[in-house]
Amino acid sequence: MAGKQKRKLEDLSVDEFLLSGFDSACEEDSEDEAPTQNAQKKKKANSAKSAAKENDVVKKGKASQHKDQLSRLKSKDPEFYKFLEQNDQTLLNFDDTDSSEDEEERKYHTLPNQLEEASSDDEEEQGSAPKSQKAVEAIKVTDKMVEDWRAALKEEPTPRLFREITQAFKAAVATTKGEAGEPCRYKVADSSVFNALVLFCIRDVYVVLQRMLNLKPDKDQKKPVLPSSSPKWQKNMVDIKMYLSGIVQLLSCLTEATVISAVLRHANQLVPYYLCLPKQCRHLLKQLIKQWSTGEEISRVLAFLALNKICRHKQDTYLNPILRQMYISYVQNCKFTSPNVLPLINFMQRTLTEMYSLDTQASYQHGFIYIRQLAIHLRNAMTMKKKETYQSVYNWQFVHCLYLWCRVLSTIHPSDVLQPLIYPLCQVIVGTIKLVPTSRYYPLRMHCVRVLTLLSGSTGTFVPVMPFLLEIIQQVDFNKKPGRMSAKPINFAVILKLSNTNLQEKAYKDGLIDQLYDLILEYFHSQACSIGFPELALPTIIQLKAFLKECKVANYCKPVRQLLEKVQENCSHITGRRQKAAFGVAHATAVVAWEKQVQEEGTPLTRYYTQWKKLREKEIQLEISGKERMEDLDLPEVKRRKIKDKKEQDKKEFTDLFASDSDSDDDATALTFKGKKKNLDSDDDDLEDLSDLSDDEGVGADQDGASDAADGEEEEDDDDEEGQASKAPKQLSSKALMELAEGEEDLVEDLQLSDQED
Repeated sequence: MAGKQKRKLEDLSVDEFLLSGFDSACEEDSEDEAPTQNAQKKKKANSAKSAAKENDVVKKGKASQHKDQLSRLKSKDPEFYKFLEQNDQTLLNFDDTDSSEDEEERKYHTLPNQLEEASSDDEEEQGSAPKSQKAVEAIKVTDKMVEDWRAALKEEPTPRLFREITQAFKAAVATTKGEAGEPCRYKVADSSVFNALVLFCIRDVYVVLQRMLNLKPDKDQKKPVLPSSSPKWQKNMVDIKMYLSGIVQLLSCLTEATVISAVLRHANQLVPYYLCLPKQCRHLLKQLIKQWSTGEEISRVLAFLALNKICRHKQDTYLNPILRQMYISYVQNCKFTSPNVLPLINFMQRTLTEMYSLDTQASYQHGFIYIRQLAIHLRNAMTMKKKETYQSVYNWQFVHCLYLWCRVLSTIHPSDVLQPLIYPLCQVIVGTIKLVPTSRYYPLRMHCVRVLTLLSGSTGTFVPVMPFLLEIIQQVDFNKKPGRMSAKPINFAVILKLSNTNLQEKAYKDGLIDQLYDLILEYFHSQACSIGFPELALPTIIQLKAFLKECKVANYCKPVRQLLEKVQENCSHITGRRQKAAFGVAHATAVVAWEKQVQEEGTPLTRYYTQWKKLREKEIQLEISGKERMEDLDLPEVKRRKIKDKKEQDKKEFTDLFASDSDSDDDATALTFKGKKKNLDSDDDDLEDLSDLSDDEGVGADQDGASDAADGEEEEDDDDEEGQASKAPKQLSSKALMELAEGEEDLVEDLQLSDQED
């Protein structure tokens, strides 16, 4: 019977189950004690409950029938009904609206609509008021409170005082979110109070922490003293953690560059504290990388210093993830390139290179993965030959990645670890040049050539660069007249592809000559001290001579002729030094020593390149800043000589013709120039030919720099009238003045007659 009851209990409702447990307990007591009247009543309740359990009304959940059954129980057994009223009112107070579904729901615990929050120790001491009420009654921070905190910290910093400051700082930072966050003990509602509190924390908190933890700066700056070594660290760790989290949150919300710089300086001081708290350090690194890649110039530098400091002190933990995140941020921010963005991209290249130099093993792993990724993109473009695959290679992100890895390998050289990466990187760059070898992509080719020149010159690896440049000279017809004139020159430093309109402009060929001049000079400078320089330069010399024979444009011939002379001069210098050598070609050690000695002494090409580089760097800065080219360079000024000065010189030269120095002679001379103006103007074409010839004869004499040679003709084209006016008296002075002196009287009479008619 007991077993049946236990099995049937599974089908009971909550009230029936409780009642059955109560009755079973009564049965156990009745076995030990004599049966009483109450026990009999309990047995009746048990039997009634079992009857109700077997009833279909309970199984079907019909509440009304169950209530009728209980009402009949009052008439049949009033004593038992009275017992139920005293012990279980819920069974009797049955509602008609109850259903079996409600009974099923009552089997499970339901959550309340609003949870009660546990009160802190401070609230328990102050009273048992709800926390929501405490949030409303938060203490408002004032300027006077900030001043009191500052004065108290100067006397003696205590953990309790530091806790109050950190909680106030947390409340101030919470206002930057713009949404209601966790309730704070303090409230910062005034902007002046916010500024005063943040400024106070940035200036004084670091010194306070050092004094409170009894930390003294180590003499060896390479190994900072970690705050976790202090015996007071555990006691103050929670407050320090809150403060460091507030600094990171403040960095993520600020927009003013000056404020961000001040907070980054403070974060630089707190780097040892962040190193002791890994979670806060990871959050800080995220913000530092963001500022390094997208912030203002000062913010970028400060963020990089903090990143470098963290990596140097905990290299094993943070170096690999930092390098990966910095590389990804670098690629993301190199998608677009302009004259204003280019210096920031160069900054990221140099700083990321410095980070890679901290550990060559990690640099090799990253370099191998990312150079291989570039090679995969190039392979897909070469095999599939679709527009999408071409675009995956011919874009700024790909080109700037090539720049980065060439700079890394060049800077860390010599390194046995990174040496194997030079060859695959060169192959990727050469494959990029050959992917679409058309004239529209000459700017991209020049970027690749510049990268190869950097890699070849820094690592001492021979890379055949000149064929890619000489191919441009062969393919472009520089004698063909341009289809249209351009308003401004083309900046090849910030473009990868030329449009059809650009290919027809005069600025295209002008810029192409300048770029070829720069790239050829840079490459030969990197090889200028090589013992095989004459053989290396021979194909280029032959090609440049052929160009000078075919090209008829003086503006293009002048820089090419100057470059040819410098290369030939360097070849003669190396050949002369090589003839005096007392060792053979197979003597590798002697060859290296000879080249090192030549490099220390210098060659004609290296000396010229040094002068040219100074002018070129200044010119590039002007182009980046958007100013006109060659605007502020120290070029010789062309001054127009006054006619009066020229006249005095001619009088001294031809004393027989100008015997009288009277004013009338001066007036007559002036009038003769006026009368002969038409003849001088008619000779403009002849003067232009003479000026071109004189320029060609003087090519190569200018030693001041390539920019002067390349742009001298541009000034003549822009100022034709000034140049002709200054040269006309010089070319025709003796002959013209003799003719004018012979017909002087006739001209004066004609002028007098013309005045009378007027």
